Amino acid sequence: MSETRPANETARLPYVLVAPNGARRQHSDHAELPVSLDQILHSAQTCFEAGADGIHLHVRDKRGRHSLDAGQYLETIAELGRVVPDMDLQITTEAAGIFDVPAQFECLQKVQPDWASISVREIARAPDLAARVYGLCEEQGTRVQHILYDAEDAALLVQWRKDGIVHKEQSDRLLVLGRYTTGQQSSPQDLDQFPVGASDWMICAFGAQEHACLVEAAGRGGDVRVGFENSLTDRDGNTWENNAASVSALIAMLERATK
Repeated sequence: MSETRPANETARLPYVLVAPNGARRQHSDHAELPVSLDQILHSAQTCFEAGADGIHLHVRDKRGRHSLDAGQYLETIAELGRVVPDMDLQITTEAAGIFDVPAQFECLQKVQPDWASISVREIARAPDLAARVYGLCEEQGTRVQHILYDAEDAALLVQWRKDGIVHKEQSDRLLVLGRYTTGQQSSPQDLDQFPVGASDWMICAFGAQEHACLVEAAGRGGDVRVGFENSLTDRDGNTWENNAASVSALIAMLERATK
């Protein structure tokens, strides 16, 4: 990941990507969870001001449901470029139990994003299309961040790289902690399930120990993703006021940890 922090920092702070909404949560989960375009723009701006380097973008349809609609993506990308021009932008291709691999491919093809997250597990549903998905990203210059939920996903990514399905430079990984655990609660020890690799890596973590997991990952040299997609509360169960509050608290923790 690119380093955007001041050069006079005594220790490296990780790259911070904010995931403000995700595919599933609604206003009923938190009043400040951004769903509409205006809400996403406001959340992005306040999170950038709080110290986030980039945004992991989900868009919703008119009923607030997860969407991979290219038109919505292109409109939102354009507006984010206007409101927060210095903030990096990553789109999701998450299926969320709704979209198949051809729909994910079509989204990537029509949006042509600079950066996209792609779940190895989801693409494996249509292995005959995997080479086309990663080949498209290579051709159009879309940077890929592979979503990995466990060691099996990591092993499949290694195999696909050996087979030439995934291109050599497509090496960035997001390690997801707690998505498939009881109550979706992660712990810093969950990091140990993933094999060590030399490529850039980032984590996100579900549950009350989100920040503790992120600080642990930063100490091991990883980058971090934070936000309401993964957790609405701090370690004591107190609900964050908004995404920016969570970002601010995390950065304060990271700064203390790197002194």
